[in-house]
Amino acid sequence: MAIVLHRVDDRLVHGQVVIGWGRPLGATRIILVDDQVAASDWEQELYRMGVPPELELEFVPVAAVAGNAPGWAVDPRPAILLTGDVATMAAVCRAAAPVGQVNLGGLHHKAGRTQRLPYIFLSEDDYHVLEGLAAAGTSVTAQDLPTSAPVALGALR
Repeated sequence: MAIVLHRVDDRLVHGQVVIGWGRPLGATRIILVDDQVAASDWEQELYRMGVPPELELEFVPVAAVAGNAPGWAVDPRPAILLTGDVATMAAVCRAAAPVGQVNLGGLHHKAGRTQRLPYIFLSEDDYHVLEGLAAAGTSVTAQDLPTSAPVALGALR
């Protein structure tokens, strides 16, 4: 599979994704799945400004994931698939199954969420959605950088 990392990070495209993960994984593109960004030229332009020219950045609405997933699976270019929230990643996992692993990289404070790690805040709904992904066979871990230790979903309870 050409997608080397499925990551949930509410900051979307930023240095931790581009440099922290992208370089060690050899990623040559980022697939950002987000309905709002996919519909907004000016937001896309903002995110493009944070990506070096050799890294391709693709914007995809959730409804297009199922149609694109077969192509992504056979594309030899290593890619990071990025969503800004748990619900969107769950939709990606349903549309592009099987997804072997999901990385929680940054979900910050928001009303209704409680802190699980310094960089992970989850609502109960978020946690239950992630449990559903795990029950379906997807490994869910939190890990902000490749050099830090992954934290299993069960430890985020």
